[in-house]
Amino acid sequence: MNDIRRSILWVVFGFAMVLIWDKWQIHNGKPATFFPSSTPPAVTAPAQGAPAPKADASLPSASSNPASAGASAVPGAEASAPAAATSHEVTTDVLRLSFSSEGGALVGAQLLKHAQASGGADRDIKTPFTLLSQTAQRTYVAQSGLVGGNFPTHKTPMALVGGAPTALADGQDSLQVRYESAEVGGVQLITTYTLRRGHYDIGVQHEVRNVGGVPVSPQLYRQLVRDGSTVESQTPFYSTFTGPAVYTTEHKFQKIEFKNVAGDKATYVKNATDGYVAMVQHYFATAWLLDAGVARENFVRQVADNLYSVGSLASLPAIAPGQSQTVQARLFVGPQDEKKLETLAPGLELVKDYGWLTILAKPLYWLLEKIHGFVGNWGWAIVLLVVLIKAAFYWLNASAYRSMAKMKAINPRIMEMRERLKSNPQQMQQEMMKIYREEKVNPLGGCFPILIQIPVFIALYWVLLASVEMRNAPFIGWIHDLSSPDPFYILPLVMAITTMVQTALNPLPPDPLQAKLMWMMPLVFSVMFFFFPSGLVLYWITNNVLTIAQQAHINRRMGVPLKFNLPKFK
Repeated sequence: MNDIRRSILWVVFGFAMVLIWDKWQIHNGKPATFFPSSTPPAVTAPAQGAPAPKADASLPSASSNPASAGASAVPGAEASAPAAATSHEVTTDVLRLSFSSEGGALVGAQLLKHAQASGGADRDIKTPFTLLSQTAQRTYVAQSGLVGGNFPTHKTPMALVGGAPTALADGQDSLQVRYESAEVGGVQLITTYTLRRGHYDIGVQHEVRNVGGVPVSPQLYRQLVRDGSTVESQTPFYSTFTGPAVYTTEHKFQKIEFKNVAGDKATYVKNATDGYVAMVQHYFATAWLLDAGVARENFVRQVADNLYSVGSLASLPAIAPGQSQTVQARLFVGPQDEKKLETLAPGLELVKDYGWLTILAKPLYWLLEKIHGFVGNWGWAIVLLVVLIKAAFYWLNASAYRSMAKMKAINPRIMEMRERLKSNPQQMQQEMMKIYREEKVNPLGGCFPILIQIPVFIALYWVLLASVEMRNAPFIGWIHDLSSPDPFYILPLVMAITTMVQTALNPLPPDPLQAKLMWMMPLVFSVMFFFFPSGLVLYWITNNVLTIAQQAHINRRMGVPLKFNLPKFK
């Protein structure tokens, strides 16, 4: 292969990487970075308040397809305007929750152990993070109700009964909030929330009483309703998933993009006897957790402009007059703390999304968490984890660096030969291969060992990007938040310098154009890191420094001069 063909392939490769990046941005619902369309898609503002039900007869029945049934509709909800809803606020040691008298829904949730803003501004948690909210700007609520007849729904006025506690008292382990509806269609619905100290999962009991004169067979739905806006932690250079998800033991974790819900292209398991439904965003999630063995129909749908719902629908046994039926569930509202999620429900830890590298990311997170237990600082835990990974791959890296050192040693001969035979490309290629055979050098010998390690480092990248522990976690000095970019761009500058040093230590490709591209790619790559979280930049700096040290050590042992190889830019 002559130099011109190699140069063309390099250009094609670079252009392909640009196109792949743009496609990735579009896949994640963002505008293309390099080739944006002339008319970007319009974004509808979040709907105000809870979704207004349509005039359908009911929610989809347990035997129908929720996706094809359209938006949920509450029986009789539009017959008369409900009385103004009132709210009731309850505080535990980790949650501040707001319940509404309209359907007894959970319409507000603040996480008291997590600050609203990242970047270190609220590291004393003066303003707790708001996850659930029902305002003119945002809608994110948890609702439940009955369908299958003219029964109480999430639009039915309910009364707060009992002592109506407002806070978890000192020494108290739990408290209950109880809402009762009036009789609707001969049925009364009582919803009881149980909050426990130190827990983000809330016990939710639904008691259905038949106060009429005929048997009833209602269906109970539980849903999470959220607008389609993305979270504030997104940047133009990386994206995390925001949207509904469905988990079952058989089909595992299924993410559903908002755009697929709106386009009626959502694919997920609709009938199941285990698993959960969830709304996921960067670092936080909500999920309805039902007991295993309970038959349910999962549904995901668009209920209004830029407003989406995920939930499950379960049939209750026939309830005779004067009898009642009680069912239990749990509602998780909290951070994606992997250790705690694993104890709550099978597969719930998957809301912390590592993508296709989960099999590598989970053990890396486990090791990172163990290291943090010793050092007590997530920044130093990242540094030590990268050191351990580099140590594990030491001999594999050594093989690659020895191959690079050999290439570097014969590089003057290659360059001299290229200059001498530049008018005869075919002979140049023959002479080059002869030199490689004589010196027992494989030009690709330094590539394969490094390629093997790439999945591990990509998995570590996602561990650091997805772990809520990095949010507002300080490192040293000016780094108060490992999940936010360096406010003074010091770490990205160090990363850029170490990347250039590492590139300079590598042998230059014989082709001048390839040599220039070899220098341009790290520069472009480094610019992206100015917008990346500090934890990710710290991880990359550590990897670069260790790579430079190992490469310099091997060069000295092989007697190869340690000097920078700079291309000639003309």
